[in-house]
Amino acid sequence: MGSGQWHVEKRSTLRNESFLKEYGPVSETGSLSIVVLGASGDLAKKKTFPALFNLFHQGFLNPEEVHIFGYARSRISDQELRDKIRGYLVDEKNASEKSEALSKFLQLIKYVSGPYDSEDGFKRLDKAISEHEISKKTSEGSSRRLFYLALPPSVYPPVCKMIKAWCTNKSDLGGWTRIVVEKPFGKDLESAEQLSSQIGSLFDEPQIYRIDHYLGKELVQNMLVLRFANRFFLPLWNRDNIANVQIVFREDFGTEGRGGYFDEYGIIRDIIQNHLLQVLCLVAMEKPVSLKPEHIRDEKVKVLQSVIPIKDEEVVLGQYEGYRDDPTVPNDSNTPTFATTILRIDNERWEGVPFILKAGKAMSSKKADIRIQFKDVPGDIFKCQKQGRNEFVIRLQPSEAMYMKLTVKQPGLEMQTVQSELDLSYKQRYQDVSIPEAYERLILDTIKGDQQHFVRRDELKAAWEIFTPLLHRIGRGEVKSIPYKQGSRGPAEADQLLEKAGYLQTHGYIWIPPTL
Repeated sequence: MGSGQWHVEKRSTLRNESFLKEYGPVSETGSLSIVVLGASGDLAKKKTFPALFNLFHQGFLNPEEVHIFGYARSRISDQELRDKIRGYLVDEKNASEKSEALSKFLQLIKYVSGPYDSEDGFKRLDKAISEHEISKKTSEGSSRRLFYLALPPSVYPPVCKMIKAWCTNKSDLGGWTRIVVEKPFGKDLESAEQLSSQIGSLFDEPQIYRIDHYLGKELVQNMLVLRFANRFFLPLWNRDNIANVQIVFREDFGTEGRGGYFDEYGIIRDIIQNHLLQVLCLVAMEKPVSLKPEHIRDEKVKVLQSVIPIKDEEVVLGQYEGYRDDPTVPNDSNTPTFATTILRIDNERWEGVPFILKAGKAMSSKKADIRIQFKDVPGDIFKCQKQGRNEFVIRLQPSEAMYMKLTVKQPGLEMQTVQSELDLSYKQRYQDVSIPEAYERLILDTIKGDQQHFVRRDELKAAWEIFTPLLHRIGRGEVKSIPYKQGSRGPAEADQLLEKAGYLQTHGYIWIPPTL
C-alpha cells in the first residue's frame, strides 16, 4: 500500500471513529422519520415520494416505525399534499392491486409549512417529529431522522443550518441524523467547495449523502461484479486490449420549459460532470481492497486524480436549433445542449486509451450506454475488420441489457462473416424480477447507512477539478457551441472527433432488443 492510500484510509478511519464517538453506534431499528424538504416540488412528487411508496409497498419501510413528513413553503394541509402526490405513486395498470398499500402509505404522511430559513417553521417540524417518536415509544439511541433535500442547492446552507439547530436528534433519544442532497453540487470547483464547507461545518461526512441517481441504476451497480467476479474480463480490461471506451447519454427531447434553468448549467454540468464521470470511475477503477464503501470510493478518487487536463481540440460542443427560441434563454446563449469530450487517464492500466463522454438533448434516440471497443485482431485472415470490432456494450436505459458484439460465420455454404452478439437482455432473462428504480435503492442505502453509492467530498472536488477549466473557457466564449438539428446525432464534428480518437463505427449491424 502506498503512503498516499494509507493516509486516505487513516483519515477515513479517524473521521468515522470521531463520528461514532459523538453519535454512538448507528441504529437500524426504531422510530424512522423521513423528512422531504421541497415536498410540493416536481422532484419530490415525481421521484422521492414514488420511491418511498415503492419501498413501503415492498416491505422495506415498516409502518410500525416510519413516518414521513413533507416540508415546504406552500400553505396546504396534510390531505392536500396527499392528493397532490397520489397520482404519481401508482399508474392505472396497478392501481387496484396497490390501493390498500397506497391508502396506508398516504396516512403516514404529515405536512408542515414554513420558510427554509425560519426558526419557527423548523421548530414546528421538530415538534411533529418528536410527537411521532414519542407515539412509537422510541427507546434511547433508536431515533432515526433522514432529511431529503429536494431543493435547489442555493438553499442547502440555510436549510442545513436550521436542521442542525432545531431538528437533530435530542440527547435523551440519541440515534442518527442524515442529510441527502441532490445534484448539482455547485457550478464549478470554487462554488462546490464553498457549498461543501458550509454543509461540512454543520454535519460530519458520514452524515452527508450526495445523491447521484445514476449510481443506483441496476446496470451501473453491476459494474463491480462484472469486472471483478468474472475471470475472462480480468486480463482484457486494460490498454493492451481496449481501443477506446464510450459512455453515452442521449435524450430525444429538448429542455421543454426548463430552458432558463438549464441555461445556467448546460449539458456538461447537468450530465457529464456527475452521471457519466461516475460511470467512468466504475469502468476504470482498480480492484478495491474490499466492498466497504470507503475502499470503493478511495479507488474512484484515484481514477479522477489521474485524469489529465482536457484539451480544447478534444471537445465538441453543440446547441440544438430552436433552443434559443425559449423566451427564458438569452438570444446570445453559448450554453451547450450537446457535448463530446475525451478524457485521458494517466496510469499504467489506461495510458493511451481515450474515454469518450458524450451527452446531448434533442437527439435521434433516447438511451444511455457504456461501449467498450476492443482492438483489432492481429493478422486478420478473414479480412473482416471492416465489419466492425468486438465491443462489449452495457445498455443502462432503456431496455437494460449487456451484449458482446462479435464476428461469426454467416450460416450457409460459403465462408462469410457477419457481426452478431451474445446477449443478456434483462426483460427476457429476468421476467419475474422487478428492477428497482434508482431512487428506491439509494434511499434504502441511506437508511442502512451505506455510502458506497454516494459521492464523497474529495471525490466531488476531484471531479470539479477536471471540468472547471473547460467550463470557464466555455463561459468566456473561447469554446463555441455548434448548431445541430433536432432529432439528429448532433454536430458532424463530434463524429469526426470520435474517428480521430480511434473509434471505428460498425456498419450493417444494429442491436435489436429481444421481445418477450
